[in-house]
Parts: sequence; structure tokens; C-alpha cells
Amino acid sequence: MGRRASNNPRQLRQKSCGCPECMKEYPPEKYGERKRRRDCQGSWQARWRNPAGRQQQKCFPIKDGGFKAAEAHLDKVRDQVRSRTYSDPKRGEITVSQWWELWWDAQPTRAVTTVNRKLSNWNAHIEPKWGQWRLCDLEYIELQAWITKIPGYHTRKKVHEVLNSMLRAAVKDGRRIQFNPAADLDIGEAPAKHPDAVRPPTREQVALIVEQLPMYYRPLVIFLEHTGMRWGEATGLRWENVDLDAQHLKVKEVLSDDHGRLFRKDAPKSVAGFRTVPVTPQAAEAVRTMVDRWRPPKTVTPIGDDPYVLVPEELVWRGPQGAALTRHNFHRVWLPAIQASGLARRVKNRETGRLEWWPRVHDLRHVFATWLKELGIDEKDTQTVMGHERGSKVTWIYQHSPEDVAAQVRARMAPESEGVRTLRAV
Repeated sequence: MGRRASNNPRQLRQKSCGCPECMKEYPPEKYGERKRRRDCQGSWQARWRNPAGRQQQKCFPIKDGGFKAAEAHLDKVRDQVRSRTYSDPKRGEITVSQWWELWWDAQPTRAVTTVNRKLSNWNAHIEPKWGQWRLCDLEYIELQAWITKIPGYHTRKKVHEVLNSMLRAAVKDGRRIQFNPAADLDIGEAPAKHPDAVRPPTREQVALIVEQLPMYYRPLVIFLEHTGMRWGEATGLRWENVDLDAQHLKVKEVLSDDHGRLFRKDAPKSVAGFRTVPVTPQAAEAVRTMVDRWRPPKTVTPIGDDPYVLVPEELVWRGPQGAALTRHNFHRVWLPAIQASGLARRVKNRETGRLEWWPRVHDLRHVFATWLKELGIDEKDTQTVMGHERGSKVTWIYQHSPEDVAAQVRARMAPESEGVRTLRAV
């Protein structure tokens, strides 16, 4: 280690000072006369080297403590450099938009839907409000007041995830900021939903909906009810991955949506999504109906450089014209069907205030999970068939109790209460 400079901190000479040293540095005949004084009024400059070896400095005027303030600052900075907690204040003076560009370019490859969601949260919420702010100027209470006004619990949650990740990285990147002001933001709680809004239709009600659907789409709804597959897993199913003799199918690929454009993904939603799904006779008959119509080949074209090449000829489920199915197109026949069956009702979303139709196509997955519960299928087996990493999630989200659960419990408790003598007042 090199020898520490003996003139650090050092006093800087000024043209306006009249002390002997400043008069010598800036002679009056060249820089003009000024009042003579004994003590120098120049600022004290502290110099140090950051962890990268670059020299930096900070000046302390006489009125702010001068020499003592500079020495105290040097001691503090040297301790931070030694303990690896040093941060350059100037690194936190970039704007949030500038930091977004650096941070976003460094992110690992994500799923297209995840990338689109993060970009949407940035463009719609974070950038308009905080884009021109400096990182070092962000404060907790201002962030809290802003995020509280964003409508919708799940929107606040996703926006907070992006902002929190950005600022957490800023702390790690040479401590551009000393701490993450978004770390402990309170995003509130998800509003409670009425049981009628989350309870899926019964299997009898699904049968009513099927009767109102065009003949072409009936096998698809029956298949979704009897397999519990996600929409993208079902519409991305290829004939090669179906074995009707063994009465099962393999989930290996899905179709996903990128702003209205379908693309292939060579992996389901999670690792647990790679699974074997049992095929009931009703589901097998639905598959045979579509296979007899379209005659798909027993091949699986690899996903090339362009995942938007779908190869619909290999798909089991397609639209009436032979193209891949989309949610938007199927909704055109689903909505009239639930209305004609007399089951449709408008449910207000308490987060966004929008009116939504019940039941949804995704509710067929809930129907399947509840059916397995009624059959007494073990929770672990249900988790495996539905492609979840945690069995508890299946119980919390997908399995529902019937509307007359109170009557059923009362009926079971009645025999045990017979013969029990009740108390009476004397």
C-alpha cells in the first residue's frame, strides 16, 4: 500500500482570498486587489480512491466545518472502502429511466408472457411517474402514496415486483443507493370474493352449456371438463402425445399468446406441468371425434428459431377452418352458450370494477378438481394430474365445496345426536 498523502485534506487557493498563500498563487497585479487577511478562506478538499482505484474528491467550505469536516469524511470513506460498503453518490444520480435501460438489458431470458407483463407495468405505471426522477431522490412515503392509488390488488402486486427488483439491483450494483425504498411498500390485501363468484358450475350445469354449444365445439368442452387441462395445454396438444389405448396423454408443449399472436412453448407453466393425464372414455371419444375429422399425423415438428410457426396440422384441437384455436375466437361461442343455458350472470370484479361473465372457460379446470375431490382422490395424486408443484394450492384454489354443504353436514350429524338428552330449565 502506498504512503498516505500528507496534504490530504488540503486547502484550495481562491482568487477572492487575500491571505499570503492565495496572494502568491493569484497575484494582485493579474487578478486584482482584494482585502488582505491572515487566515485563508479556501475550501478544504478531501481526496480518496474508490474500490475501482479511481480518485475522487469532495470539498468542504470553511463555513461547513472546513478541515475537521474533511477529515471526518475521509475517515468515514476509508472505513467504507475497507468494509466494502462504499457507494459513490454520483452513481445514484442517474434517472430511473436510465437505470431501467441498464437493468433491463442485464435481465436473463424470460417467458414471452412474463416479459410482456413487465414491459406493460413499466410503460403504464412506473415510467410515466418516476422515469425522470433520480435514483437517489426516491423516498419511501412518496412511493407508498403512489402505489396505493393504483387500482387493483394484483396490478399493484406486479408493479411492485418490477420496481422492487430494479431498486434492489441498484443497491447491489456498487450501492448506487444506500437502501431500497420500495422494499417494504404496503400493497394492501386482495379483496375478498363472495363464494358465489368463485364457485365453479356443477357437472350438471356444464352439461347444459354443452347442449347450447355448436356441435363442432362440444367435444372440446367435454375434454376440458374430463382432463382439467389448461387452455394452452389443450390447444397445444399434438396427436403424437395421445395414447388412447393406454388411456392417457402427455403434456409436453403449450400454445401461448403474445399480444394476439400465438406461439409455441416447449415447456408448460412449471416443471410439474410435464405430466401424464388420464383419459376418461368421454374424453377419449371427444379426441376421436376431432382426429377422425382432421386426421393429424403422428409427428411433432421441433420448435425452430421462429416459435410463431404453429404447424396446426399436428394439433388435435383446431378451429372450424383448421387453424389453431384462440381464446378470443372461442369466447364468441362460449358466451352465447352460457347465456342460452340460463347460467350466465355478470360478476363485478371488486379490484377493477369491471363486470365479468360467469362461468369462465377456466372454471372447467375447477370442475375437474372438485370432481376428483368428490371421488376421494388423494391430494398428492390430484396435484400430479393437474400439474401443480404444491398440493395445497389445488385445495385452496381449485377444489370447492357444494352449495348445500351445510345441509350435508347437518344430515350426517343428525344420527349421532339422536338419543341425546337436552338440558331444560328447572
